[in-house]
Amino acid sequence: MKKICLVSASGGHFEQLMRLKPLLSKYEGFVVTEKTDFNTNADYYVTQVGLGEKGLIRKTIKLFTEARKICKKEKPDCVITTGTYISLPFMIYCKLHRRKFVYIETFARITDTTKAGRFMYRFADLFIYQWEQLEKYYPDGVYGGSIY
Repeated sequence: MKKICLVSASGGHFEQLMRLKPLLSKYEGFVVTEKTDFNTNADYYVTQVGLGEKGLIRKTIKLFTEARKICKKEKPDCVITTGTYISLPFMIYCKLHRRKFVYIETFARITDTTKAGRFMYRFADLFIYQWEQLEKYYPDGVYGGSIY
């Protein structure tokens, strides 16, 4: 049976990701998000890293170490993410281990793209956008409609 890793940043990204949680009743899998003060229902929590914040390099190294441990233990066949920075080490894991990586552009972007989306578009095995207007930016992506 295929094992799925659902991973995202906290907040709205995590809320969107949880709309996909029914997949875990069909496939074996687990959920990863950032350590925050918010109450979430995840299996794993990793260091929260914001671009431009103090200690970025140290926190990024810690994030990569935590993600590596999770992937080594769980060995997911597919990673599905709604972003953002937290998804980077999981994408690299997928590329190094020939696993599938699915990126879902945030629902919040209706007429323009995110930096993370533009970056991950190049690496995703499947890139899904939630608004038809984004097709011009992601021509090889798939319009999936809203996950809400």
